[in-house]
Amino acid sequence: MAKRDLVVIGSSAGGITALKELVSTLSADFGASIFIVQHLSPHSPSFLPDILNHSGPLKAIHPKDGETIRPGQIYVALPDHHLLVEHDRMIVKKGPKENRFRPSIDALFRSAAYTYGPRVIGVVLTGMLNDGTSGMWSIKRLGGLTIIQEPDEALYPSMPDSVLEYVDVDHIVPMAGMASLLNRLTQEEVPDKPALSAEEKTRMEAEINIAAEDNAFEMGIIDLGELTPLTCPECHGSLVSIKEGKLIRYRCHTGHAYTAGSLLAEVTKTVEEALWQGVRGFEETILLLDQSAKQFAEAGNRKAAEDFAEKSRETREKSRRLHEFIYQQKQKTEPGA
Repeated sequence: MAKRDLVVIGSSAGGITALKELVSTLSADFGASIFIVQHLSPHSPSFLPDILNHSGPLKAIHPKDGETIRPGQIYVALPDHHLLVEHDRMIVKKGPKENRFRPSIDALFRSAAYTYGPRVIGVVLTGMLNDGTSGMWSIKRLGGLTIIQEPDEALYPSMPDSVLEYVDVDHIVPMAGMASLLNRLTQEEVPDKPALSAEEKTRMEAEINIAAEDNAFEMGIIDLGELTPLTCPECHGSLVSIKEGKLIRYRCHTGHAYTAGSLLAEVTKTVEEALWQGVRGFEETILLLDQSAKQFAEAGNRKAAEDFAEKSRETREKSRRLHEFIYQQKQKTEPGA
């Protein structure tokens, strides 16, 4: 029987510290292949492989598209590229963002689960929001094992907490015990891969292919969920809802995907940006009114100068109220509010 020989790890805020601790405690003869998605800036090069190479005995690299998977090696997703697995090779592509991120933890986990089933061990570490929850659901659905970092220990517990809410997690462990657990689990033989329904198989294949840059609309993604009145904050395309157990996700016909939490965060961001554009418009109007009032006063047209000055005062009051509204809403949506 096959053994659990693929470990997929997702982390975000606080993740580099956690990853360094994990790889420092892995043994040099660790036989499974490790794949890591760490959320980083898409506009800067990643030095995470170098950091991990200096932290533990296993070699870490950014894989190339089509590269063969090798045991005992760490593969780190490139910034702004999804990392997927397909049989014995890796796919590195710039497909649509998922949960506002590229690379996406969910995209990696889903591809590993679909291809390798029970041979996969999924690990979610510290991070904000909930990227990784859907991917862990897929791993569990296809017979893999699921592990989260102890939320009380995580610098940012949102990601492991989210997995715990929606997935029947197999292990909750502190970082100090993660390496020994992985070493034990990778020695275990695995059962047969559970069967998917035709609908699940079609949808999962489609979502993996979308992350690999296939055309979501041509693949009929709009028919793989329930059409909603909502639109994608990224491209304004129509969104369909997809259910995975208790979890509800959304995907648009161009391919962008969101959990309910990440969709709310993106919509909130879009609304806030629009409000700040309104503030900018008020302030530009005030500058114009003040300049006009000054010019009319210099020209001796007192009535026009007073009219423009009064409009400037009214606009300043509107701008002040909008400022206050934005800050009040921001305080309500901040963690712990």
